Amino acid sequence: MKQHNKIKAIISGGGTGGHIFPAISIANELMKRNPETEILFVGALGRMEMERVPAAGYRIEGLPVSGFQRRLTLKNISVVINLFKSLKIADNILNDFKPQIVIGVGGYASGPLLRRASRKGIPTLLQEQNSYAGVTNKLLAKKAKRICVAYKDMEKYFPPEKIVLTGNPVRDIRISENLRSEGLTHFGFNAQKPVLVVMGGSLGARTINMAMLKNITEICGSGIQVLWQTGKYYFDDIRNKLADIKIPELKVTDFITRMDLAYNIADLLVSRAGAISISEICLTGRAAILVPSPNVAEDHQTKNAMALVRESAAIMVRDNEAENHLMEKIQELIHDKEKLSDLKFNSLKMAKPDATSHIVDEIYNILGFKE
Repeated sequence: MKQHNKIKAIISGGGTGGHIFPAISIANELMKRNPETEILFVGALGRMEMERVPAAGYRIEGLPVSGFQRRLTLKNISVVINLFKSLKIADNILNDFKPQIVIGVGGYASGPLLRRASRKGIPTLLQEQNSYAGVTNKLLAKKAKRICVAYKDMEKYFPPEKIVLTGNPVRDIRISENLRSEGLTHFGFNAQKPVLVVMGGSLGARTINMAMLKNITEICGSGIQVLWQTGKYYFDDIRNKLADIKIPELKVTDFITRMDLAYNIADLLVSRAGAISISEICLTGRAAILVPSPNVAEDHQTKNAMALVRESAAIMVRDNEAENHLMEKIQELIHDKEKLSDLKFNSLKMAKPDATSHIVDEIYNILGFKE
């Protein structure tokens, strides 16, 4: 292997936190290994990566790309036009930045960028978070040098010789008593009362929000403190509906920026079962009630959740049962210290804490670099 000086890498993809947070984790690990590394992100204009990536300290370029509508509609004409525009812009970005490798994390923007990179002979690596591969990654797999996955049996989607089982890269989150104390102060909670953290993903989850709205007075009245991430789509409506209700034990936000502190204070989590949420729950060893989204390909969130349920590492409530039964499960679990302890222990056993490092090892291997 040749000794490297520095890497120039483009990381492309986004759309949701499930794509963006792994991308930032990979970038952070690359910079940790060699601070001279140059990284450029490429995302989709108007999507959340255009805010989250600069907030993490990285430069990002946007493409005017979006997904096709599944039904026949005139909107698909503009989608095609923007796709061709994006391919041209991708060419310009690659010519200007001259990356040694391009990393795709899924989402619309990674399609044009990685397609053009492969055509120019630039090596590409894909990172697939889910047990059901995304459309973009399936289309890009043939030309990729390596495909890093989080689940077994991904040969049905990708060439088996390119697959490496790494786990999902997640945010650098540590659990400690000091961080718990800091978190309680940060969110204004009492150390003597249990804390429920509710998160429906970066965009929000309607079913979870409706179940919370229906029962919030009862749950806070039973001595439970609640940190509730509504997602940006639902925040204004929920804030308006709660305007006349004063509940000191309730903190409502559209997005939890200090998720590290949220995990540290959580006695119990309520969450969708997206791949990154699952990985972070296991990494932090939290007890969780998972409510899989029914609006995903091949119902893969239920498969994600069941992987934990089978190991007694989480409780699952189906989406169509959540409005009537989620509160019952919360009340049942959050005061049962023995059950919470069992869930935490079993979830921690399923963690893959070295996923990000493993992926960066693969990047170095592709380039023939050593540390």
